[in-house]
Amino acid sequence: MLTDLEIAQAAKITHIKEIAAKLHITPDDLEYYGKFKSKLPLHLIDDEKVKKCKLILVSAINPTPAGEGKTTVSIGLNEGLNKIGKKSVVVLREPSLGPVFGMKGGAAGGGYSQVIPMEDINLHFTGDFAAIEKANNLLAALIDNNLQNKTGNLNIDPRTIKWKRVMDMNDRSLRQITIGLGGTGNGIPREDGFNITPASEVMAILCMSNSIDDLKTRLGKIFVGFTFDKKPIFASDLKAENAMAILLKDAIKPNLVQTLEGNPALLHGGPFANIAQGTNTIMATKMGMSLADYVVTEAGFGADLGAEKFMNIKCGYAGIAPSAIVIVATIRALRHHGGAKKDEYNTASIDKVIKGFANLEKHIENCKKFGLNPVVAINHFPTDSSEEIEYVIEHCKKHHVKAVVSYGFAQGGNGTIDFANAVIESVESAQNKFKPLYNWQLSVEDKIHCIATEIYGADGVEYSSKARTQLKMIKDLGYDQLPICMAKTQKSLSDKETAVGRPKNFTINVREFEFAAGAGFIIPILGDMMRMPGLPVIPASENMFIDSKGKITGLS
Repeated sequence: MLTDLEIAQAAKITHIKEIAAKLHITPDDLEYYGKFKSKLPLHLIDDEKVKKCKLILVSAINPTPAGEGKTTVSIGLNEGLNKIGKKSVVVLREPSLGPVFGMKGGAAGGGYSQVIPMEDINLHFTGDFAAIEKANNLLAALIDNNLQNKTGNLNIDPRTIKWKRVMDMNDRSLRQITIGLGGTGNGIPREDGFNITPASEVMAILCMSNSIDDLKTRLGKIFVGFTFDKKPIFASDLKAENAMAILLKDAIKPNLVQTLEGNPALLHGGPFANIAQGTNTIMATKMGMSLADYVVTEAGFGADLGAEKFMNIKCGYAGIAPSAIVIVATIRALRHHGGAKKDEYNTASIDKVIKGFANLEKHIENCKKFGLNPVVAINHFPTDSSEEIEYVIEHCKKHHVKAVVSYGFAQGGNGTIDFANAVIESVESAQNKFKPLYNWQLSVEDKIHCIATEIYGADGVEYSSKARTQLKMIKDLGYDQLPICMAKTQKSLSDKETAVGRPKNFTINVREFEFAAGAGFIIPILGDMMRMPGLPVIPASENMFIDSKGKITGLS
């Protein structure tokens, strides 16, 4: 069987101006990055057209470590919608190099449901991540420069600085470091650290912005720390927002690429869903909705993370609402949640699927709390047994939910026609009436309690003493009416990654808080979550190779 990369490399790829023409975009509006990638100008966003477009959100059950194929299903669904005559665009996040060289792999889809050129997308692409890094680290440099110099010194207390540097790589050794050593010419010694780029507030701001002016305003609101006399300091106090926005002047524009079947796809932004908001930019979503009748978009990891944040945060800031929601499930993941070990994921076991169905059941219930009746997409693997598939379909029916097998990985759009028809049926039904889960005006504790009890199924929430001190600071700064962006393990509905299935009788533990004043949300950090991941024992990079002609193998 061909690998994802081999399939992508063998594909006939069309010049990007021809892909753009399918959306009635003229060549004058394309900013070319070679022949197969382009950036699109923001004036293509039309709020009146956005209101008429049908938005389809793709989420999933809690995944196995390898993921459950939301991107593959999203692309496959888009191919299927186009096959049945619908004008549809898929709008996705850009991949991070951390997972590419780590364990999970890239984010360009898989099999015959991919966006291409695959190597470009999974590597440097159009430079958006590099621009985000530079903007983030410019602010870090300005902060340390202000500490060092007497002219314009803001009297910042180094012990209170919250801003961290970022890089787009899994590197655990950079989580906590000391900078400024080696003498007075090297700056003021202090503790610092790195986050991974997808967890950066600059990434979050790019994804939450509605325009360049909004981007600048949000960048200026970034909280830096306090002065020695307890005055809060923001990026605007360092006059950083314009320079940061200049570095992001191209990154703010969505990227146009294509699927294997030559359908348009937009990729823009790339926050993780376990430690950030997990969805592409508002501008890319609105641009897709301006150019097509249907937009398929995904929210990272399980619906307890990406979908919850999409609906409670992104929809609020963007003024959009999904017309339908898809929950991706794999038989492999249901076996996992039923107790299967990693070496048993591909072994048929109806008993484990029956037990693991509880995880899917909880996600179905959660979607309904947002006023949406989901369609379940069973992302097909060759090891799925007919008995296991039939069980999932029949038990979804008991919840008045349609489950459809998606064969997009193996067959592309031809394998998702039934799936696409089921989604259209859901869109056109009168049963989906989106509503957010909570009101932003509630107290921070009430919002967290709502997510923990309603979405995770927890009995309650406990706070560390550090978290309570930080919560008081958030309230004192006037940020308590912002929405909540939980930083939680993707492996479980709880904050304990080993608690698979549908955990019960547990408490959520808030270890500490961060907040993104510019992006506009509060970040409770649960359990052992880290905002700079580490590499696995055997990184994916060890199996990659590039030959003398520049041909890559081993990338996934």
